[in-house]
Amino acid sequence: MPGYLAKQDELKAKGVSDVIVVSVNDGAVMSAWAKCSGLEGSMLTFLGDTASTLTRALGLVLSDPGVMVHLGNPRCQRFSMLVDDGVIKSLNVACYKGDYAGDGKPEATFVEKILEDLAA
Repeated sequence: MPGYLAKQDELKAKGVSDVIVVSVNDGAVMSAWAKCSGLEGSMLTFLGDTASTLTRALGLVLSDPGVMVHLGNPRCQRFSMLVDDGVIKSLNVACYKGDYAGDGKPEATFVEKILEDLAA
């Protein structure tokens, strides 16, 4: 998120109107996370996918047993997605064999990748 905050002006200059952060959490958790992250007045909005509806629809359920032992229930894989007028233009997922949460190589989801996708 810090990268998206830092590059808001560059994103806006390329026509990006919103950056939506989705997580399998409830609205209260997402609101608290946004507040702690200092997002007020930014182009970032946090949304909770409480029932994993979007996560399932995108095929991005993170249910690896090695991850679930720590998280307790299925979550969403780490991803970034470029959407233009309701059409998915790119979907970047940080999920690798042995690193299903994408923690070891999250670069696929960083703002620089979205800026590359915008340029393509």
